[in-house]
Amino acid sequence: MTAKTRMPTMTGRLGALSDEHRGTLMALAHEVSFPGQARIFEEHREADRFWILRSGGVALDLHVPGRRSAVVETLGEGALLGWSWMFPPRCWHMGAEAVGPVRAWEFDARAVRRLCAAEPQFGYTFTLACAEVIGHRLERARTRLLDLYGPYGSGVR
Repeated sequence: MTAKTRMPTMTGRLGALSDEHRGTLMALAHEVSFPGQARIFEEHREADRFWILRSGGVALDLHVPGRRSAVVETLGEGALLGWSWMFPPRCWHMGAEAVGPVRAWEFDARAVRRLCAAEPQFGYTFTLACAEVIGHRLERARTRLLDLYGPYGSGVR
């Protein structure tokens, strides 16, 4: 996959859930909004929720010692914001800042983990959707950091 390949949105990935499971998940959501330039979360802090973006953009950044934080990806409508809540130690791996006004569905991580445990088929399908996001994010972060700080860049254009 090249860096220019567009990944399906999280809302699209949720299409793999049954209507019942999607409804159960969305019953746990509530609508939130963030003004532009709001810090949504900070790297290494507790990850106790996640969001699916309805509108706007969010920049994901990594702290780089001795330099400004590096923006590794900007997420848009339909994207999953946050996956660190899934695995111990449940701390954010990156920081996030609203690029402009953002509207999103917010989910309590504990409630979703309980749902995954109570409904194994839902948990499996939902975890696979999140795993695809995780793999994509890690590859984007690697590529971006090589572009910024590697001796020859990533070579991916």
